[in-house]
Amino acid sequence: MAEERPPEGGGKLFLVATPIGNLEDITQRALRVLGEADLVAAENPRHTRQLLERWGIQATVTRLFEHNERARVPGLLAKLKAGGSVALVTDAGSPGLSDPGYPLVRAALAEGLCVESVPGPSAVIAALQVSGLPTDAFTFVGFLPVRSGARRRRLEELSERRETVVAFESPHRIEACLADLEEVWGERPVVLARELTKLFEQVLRGTAREVRAALEPQKRRGEMVLVLGGRTRREAHGA
Repeated sequence: MAEERPPEGGGKLFLVATPIGNLEDITQRALRVLGEADLVAAENPRHTRQLLERWGIQATVTRLFEHNERARVPGLLAKLKAGGSVALVTDAGSPGLSDPGYPLVRAALAEGLCVESVPGPSAVIAALQVSGLPTDAFTFVGFLPVRSGARRRRLEELSERRETVVAFESPHRIEACLADLEEVWGERPVVLARELTKLFEQVLRGTAREVRAALEPQKRRGEMVLVLGGRTRREAHGA
């Protein structure tokens, strides 16, 4: 399908990746776009203003989060269609990855508007890079189900995958999730990366049992990414 040209005079939606922890992990291009945009749509304006203030950027910021994004999309589309520019950011990392943004992107594309990625930090890639597990092929599955039964069924489905699996998990559920992984994943490698790029960054590697034992109760907080080893040829053939 041929690329659609944006309408005459239409604005541009920028998807701007922000640091996942260390505020120095932002590109020069991202800073320029944030400074030039007519409007910054942020998951948490207070959090985003801290980033903008750190780099001396003055911008008009509006809130766009899970519970208001469908109501806000028409207004943002109107601004774009009038020729304005909107920079979409989330609290950390690349917008659209298990975060608000997808409905706005879809709506903008449906209107033939220009959508441009300003790439940068991603907890998914950062965790995969340091995991020590194969990086040539991987599947990102977002957040695992909240309820134990559904989570275990999902893990059983994923256990058949040959490629590395990357998932987000809440610190409030990490203990139960690791217990489920211990049963489903057995002795396969599991990596837990938490607080990536921050002062108390921690990466735990081993089996689910070993990782669970190594994760101290007082450190069960912060953003957590699980990287799970895929099914090996030996396992597939029952060796």
